[in-house]
Amino acid sequence: MTEVALDFGIEKALKALGVEDVNPGSSTGMEHFGSGEEIASVSPVDGATIARVRATTQEDYRRVAETAASAFTSWRLVPAPQRGEIVRQFSDRLRELKEPLGKLVSYEMGKSYQEGLGEVQEMIDICDFAVGLSRQLHGLTMHSERPGHRMYEQYHPLGVVGIISAFNFPVAVWAWNTALAWVCGDVCIWKPSEKTPLCGIACQKIAAEVFHRNGMPEGITCLINGDYRVGEMLTGDTGVPLVSATGSIRMGKIVAQAVAARLGRSLLELGGNNAIIVTPDADIKMTVIGAVFGAVGTCGQRCTSTRRLIVHEDVYDEVKSALKQAYGQLRIGNPLDEENHVGPLIDREAVDMYRKALEQVVAEGGEILVPGGVLDGPGYESGCYVKPAIAEAENHFEIVQEETFAPVLYLIRYSGDVHDAIALQNGVKQGLSSAIMTTNLRESEAFLSAAGSDCGIANVNIGTSGAEIGGAFGGEKETGGGRESGSDAWKIYMRRQTNTINYSDNLPLAQGIRFDL
Repeated sequence: MTEVALDFGIEKALKALGVEDVNPGSSTGMEHFGSGEEIASVSPVDGATIARVRATTQEDYRRVAETAASAFTSWRLVPAPQRGEIVRQFSDRLRELKEPLGKLVSYEMGKSYQEGLGEVQEMIDICDFAVGLSRQLHGLTMHSERPGHRMYEQYHPLGVVGIISAFNFPVAVWAWNTALAWVCGDVCIWKPSEKTPLCGIACQKIAAEVFHRNGMPEGITCLINGDYRVGEMLTGDTGVPLVSATGSIRMGKIVAQAVAARLGRSLLELGGNNAIIVTPDADIKMTVIGAVFGAVGTCGQRCTSTRRLIVHEDVYDEVKSALKQAYGQLRIGNPLDEENHVGPLIDREAVDMYRKALEQVVAEGGEILVPGGVLDGPGYESGCYVKPAIAEAENHFEIVQEETFAPVLYLIRYSGDVHDAIALQNGVKQGLSSAIMTTNLRESEAFLSAAGSDCGIANVNIGTSGAEIGGAFGGEKETGGGRESGSDAWKIYMRRQTNTINYSDNLPLAQGIRFDL
């Protein structure tokens, strides 16, 4: 553990999570395997190195995969409600450790402490959902066309589920996948982002403790650490029938090709280029609240962050003025200080991307309304703190068509009716989240119709950012088409089987075919 001068009880949080002394080369059993090169966990909050861990080697991975496959043979036979009981115990442990885990999320990733707590709450919520689901893994019965026969469908555990998660939600997205996979009878191998390895180790320690206490075999929960090369071990493994990957479109295309080449399944939740439509009938106060949080929350590093604000010309100036006033009140600084609204970007590479986006929008003919910039001086030593910016732009600008993972909001004017605004909103290659601000029932219904938003998430009078775990989460087009979390998303973690039972003393064939012997 590298000594750093930490306030806000971070050292206490690390101790509570059992990750205060993660030494290179150490082995923590079923939670962590690694003997490769060192990975430094560097906080964007103050630039301090929190810890160093070892990456997974090919030999390490082989051992992990074998352990997971062995665990599956017994875990799949545990009755689903009993699996749910273990997940319930895991959620109880998360409740006990919510504060320290939330602080680690905030410190290692850079999101606000309240958002860190909220992310742990999402873990708890999906566990609660999974516990209920463990008694509702329903199949389907149907009538057979043959006398003396009955038919039904049932769902069986799929096997080893690979999970690749991104830095921006270092714990919640893993839980979305693994809580459902566990109650479905699957085991999981998780590769967290190499930018937030300590969050992964902390979660695996918590899970491992619960499984061990229940006498479960090693391997139901596994962790591998490293960069894309470790991810390739997972995506190329024929023993992993499903790979769930969250991240960039570029990464998702690579994962999809690798998994498809071996005829495996992919669950992809990739980039978003999310817009809020603001019509003349919008409530402007609600609009500003939704747009500001959507654009600057997590420093613009959510896949559901608001990137574009498509505003009707009749209310454009009013919205622009209100936004500039709101941005002037934002407080930027240490995310563990609850007085601050905006924390840092994840690293200096992200800062460079932010700078280039602002330069490009001007080069393409846009105008900066709220200037950006990188902050320096006391409290900003990491070099990762930037000012949220707003630029007037056109939807067809090349930079607007791309996802900029930073707090840059593009203000776009439209004229005509709501269908013109919807066309602009849909006029990008991503299709994750969308919203409309209007008190006009016809406009809202048009937005939600088959000719409306083409995104996986479409909201009315709330922003693009944030989602409840009861609904399936994911998007269309280059967002990948995957669905995680609630609704019937559990089905992708299982294999469906159709069964026909003949309880007669005859063997009639389907469709009346005769084959007499």
